[in-house]
Amino acid sequence: MAADWTLADMPSQRGRVALVTGANRGLGWQISDALAAAGAHVVMACRDGQRAAAAAESIRARHPQASLEISSVDLAELASVRRCASAFCERHAQLDLLIHNGAAILAPHGKTRDGFETHLGINHYAPFLLTGLLLERLQAAPAARVIGTSSLAHKMTSGLDLSDLDYQRRPYKDMDAYGASKLAALLFTAELDRRLQHAGSRIVAAAAHPGYSNTNPETGGFWMRLATRLFAQKADIGALPALYAATAGDVRGGDYFGPGGFKELGGAPKRAAPSDEAKDPQLAAQLWELSEQKTGIRYLSL
Repeated sequence: MAADWTLADMPSQRGRVALVTGANRGLGWQISDALAAAGAHVVMACRDGQRAAAAAESIRARHPQASLEISSVDLAELASVRRCASAFCERHAQLDLLIHNGAAILAPHGKTRDGFETHLGINHYAPFLLTGLLLERLQAAPAARVIGTSSLAHKMTSGLDLSDLDYQRRPYKDMDAYGASKLAALLFTAELDRRLQHAGSRIVAAAAHPGYSNTNPETGGFWMRLATRLFAQKADIGALPALYAATAGDVRGGDYFGPGGFKELGGAPKRAAPSDEAKDPQLAAQLWELSEQKTGIRYLSL
């Protein structure tokens, strides 16, 4: 792994097709901008069409030759995820990079349109469904990758309680729910990698986290917002672990990347250490089976 990896080290992405969720702001915008600059055709999958169009224009202003496409998706609604996947499949024969960036962060207790706890519905069930729906297009690419987005918060949760995912019995805490959903993202990546390998697939499933990055400055209370403004690294640096996972030559299935600085809060990307729970194969398999039931899709059966 290259020390102090930067965008200058990213290989050309010319001829590749990437789909990035939550692409109109923060990490998603940075990832889309970098991939477009490297020559990829980037499908910016966003909930708000006007904001997506403005984001695309801002990228084109920086890179006039950028190849961009806007796709509508609301990750809080599985029907919208299905429409997004269907629209992609109508326009593209293959998908080289699927980057699950869109996320709910520290949301109040609520539910998605399908009745799931907000964080888990948006941060896990939607990516699980989208991956399955686009699997055929990923398999058609010569070296496709699926990149999940986790967080340091996956170590700051009481755990993933499969018997109470909607917090009906437990008291709801936004950080606990957010962390649990990011734990689910790592478990999904690990199980996806295991099933891809079992199927003999060339697709690589990996994950990344941005450390402490200024990507959602309006999130949290006053002191959290102040700390973010004063101490968090810039979003373009926070995007590097995901870009490394998506493009670097030494990435292997199941890898997890984060910033290489103090306590993974900031810095150039390096391999990161997931929690013990995130490495639990039994929990990952149980979550996969539950996700199939909740989303109504089955793929990569063992």
